Amino acid sequence: MAEVLFYHLEARPIEAVLPQLLEKTLERGWRAVIEIGSTERAEALDAHLWTYRDDGFLPHGRAGDDAEARQPILLTTDGANPNAATVRFFVDRAVPAETTGYERIVYLFSGHDPDAVAEARVAWKALQTGNSVTYWQQEPSGRWVKKA
Repeated sequence: MAEVLFYHLEARPIEAVLPQLLEKTLERGWRAVIEIGSTERAEALDAHLWTYRDDGFLPHGRAGDDAEARQPILLTTDGANPNAATVRFFVDRAVPAETTGYERIVYLFSGHDPDAVAEARVAWKALQTGNSVTYWQQEPSGRWVKKA
């Protein structure tokens, strides 16, 4: 059974939230794969993860690179898991289809995008069977509140 966490972004964008979650993932000794909804957004997030902080970066690579299997964090636009990650993130309209092989699934979606909210509702219903599912919503302050 996978732990599935839905993060409903309201106050802070993915560029602010994702690096913090990835840092916590690496602190736990886990590998992560991030499935992104488009190649353009994958390129933008790739650049952002190298520069999001002045005093550090998140070690990562892109699917298709020679060293993809060794990356602690891998960005992809498909369902593969070449770095044997135990945590899979879904961002920018990438929607989880299944949880097999992962300890944790993290689904981030914008509350300002009605289509993304509708997709999250469908994913919520689909992933409840056989998984431990929780829903977190961002307050205006940026604080997370567990709603379900």
